Amino acid sequence: MIIWILFGAIALASWAVQANLNRKFEKYSKVRIGSGMTGAQVAEKMLRDHGIYDVKVTSVSGRLTDHYNPSTKTVNLSEGVFESDSVAAAAVAAHECGHAVQHERAYAPLQLRSALVPAVSFASQWVQWVLLAGILLVNVFPYLLFAGIILFALTTLFSFVTLPVEIDASRRATQWLQGAGITNMQDHPMAVSALKSAAYTYVVAALGSLATLVYYILIFLDNRR
Repeated sequence: MIIWILFGAIALASWAVQANLNRKFEKYSKVRIGSGMTGAQVAEKMLRDHGIYDVKVTSVSGRLTDHYNPSTKTVNLSEGVFESDSVAAAAVAAHECGHAVQHERAYAPLQLRSALVPAVSFASQWVQWVLLAGILLVNVFPYLLFAGIILFALTTLFSFVTLPVEIDASRRATQWLQGAGITNMQDHPMAVSALKSAAYTYVVAALGSLATLVYYILIFLDNRR
């Protein structure tokens, strides 16, 4: 009963956090940043200010598809961010460049997350099938469920390693936005608020993954009694 209450609480928190994130980005996407710079211009300047010249800023389709790709060294901004001169666009662009700075500075949590990617990709591909088979055959092959738990534990670990990476990228972004004069006294709190809201989604996701992992562990332990 406790685990189901926990699942319900996390699901509710996830909905509330996502709704808050969408509301803030919708709001701040309509507020023009004081510097008048587009997301692409903000990204280019932040990279140059940190002495990074081998990372390319590109535009990708979709909404909130912004990401930094360390293998291709590209800061990929969604069309709405790349071309917009809003507070939200500046915050997102700076955040993604924060990952580029982490990569350049060999930030340890980012290196750990990158090292986990191959294993997590494999785990994500098979974990649902192994867990399903493990639960159905728990009385016959109990260690099949255990194997599924190991795979799921990898994805949970990845979620928690992601937390400091995302939080640090936002910290670097907000400090630079203010220090470089991209944001002013009026719009800087908005940029900070938007990035904090985005960070909360990673926190809820990590807690949800942990709760699910505990649930599968309890099933396995209950069968071993």
